[in-house]
This record gives sequence, structure tokens and C-alpha cells, in this order.
Amino acid sequence: MDYDAFTGGVEPGGLRTKNQIRILICYLLSSVDAPLSREEILRIMQDNGLANYFEITDAIAELLANGNLTEEPQNPELLTATPQARMIAKQLDAAVPISVREHAVSAAVNLLAAAKRERENKVEIRRTDNGYNVICHVSGGDMELMSFMLYVPDLYQARMVKRNFHRAPENVYRVLLAAVTNNSDLVADILKNTKGNAL
Repeated sequence: MDYDAFTGGVEPGGLRTKNQIRILICYLLSSVDAPLSREEILRIMQDNGLANYFEITDAIAELLANGNLTEEPQNPELLTATPQARMIAKQLDAAVPISVREHAVSAAVNLLAAAKRERENKVEIRRTDNGYNVICHVSGGDMELMSFMLYVPDLYQARMVKRNFHRAPENVYRVLLAAVTNNSDLVADILKNTKGNAL
């Protein structure tokens, strides 16, 4: 097979032809069946070493120009696969290695889940005279289950609290609930099961 794509930043097993990159983008958007932004597509493919940044950018522009992808009317930053792109993904998915396809879809699903957690569980960072207050809200779908405020001395720590809270807000809720109901066994169990991860 002749390689016609730049390979800077591409891991072994990644994509080295322009056609494969275009097919993977179609496959990715068809598989997750949800709009993704250009930045999200780039992050998914680059963070996993699947394709070169410039090749991904060119492929997205070409797919838009050919009518394989469309911009969402309400938010032009978000891209959606057209029926034509879905057909390409279905007919030509064998042109892209299955490990690459699975890797890309898994990364996209994780990204969408993280975005949903962030939308549903808001975090506000408010500057004070002495530092920052971080207000975290835990959602139960259509109602707020809990909110709490933490003081931190600087913006770096405020952003770290926000990032770690968004990793698993449900675990933060469970630990605090167990603590205030004096269920020390549950607290220990939650902490043991989340060791090495966010609460």
C-alpha cells in the first residue's frame, strides 16, 4: 500500500493514507451517532496517535466540501455524518484496521460521557479577596441532589478541584452522603474501589 499522508505524531498501527483518515472520520461520527466538534475529532485521533493533525484537518475540510459531513444549524462547530458518510463508513470500514476503529469509537464515547457529566454537574469558580470558592453541583437528572463550596487559595487548585470533581461526581456524592450518615464502612469501601482514580 502506498502511503500518501504525513505521519508525524502517528503511532505504529495508525493511519498513513488520506483515504483511511476520511473513512475513519465517517466511521467515527456514524458509530457514536452524535455530533462532534472539529476539536473533539482532532483530540480523539491525535491523543490516540491515529493520524497526523494536518491530515485530519484536511480530511474534515474535504468531507465537508463533498457533503459527507454537515455543520449543525444551531452550532456550526458541531459536525454530523450525512447518509452518504454513513454509507461510506459501512461499505469501507474494512479499509481501516478494526483496532483503530475500536480505539477511536471508545475514545469518542468517553469524551461524550465526560461532556455529559460536565453539562449535568456544574462547577462555578468564584474569585474572592483571599483566593477562590469552588461551588460544585451534583445533578440527579432533573433535580439537584447536592451542592457544596470549597475554598482554595489559587486558580490552579480551583481548576484541579473542578477537573477532579467532573471525573466522577457520583462518587463525591456517595462519599459525602456516607460520611454525613456516619456509614464509615461505605466510605472505606468507596475509597478502596476508587483508589488511583478520582473519587
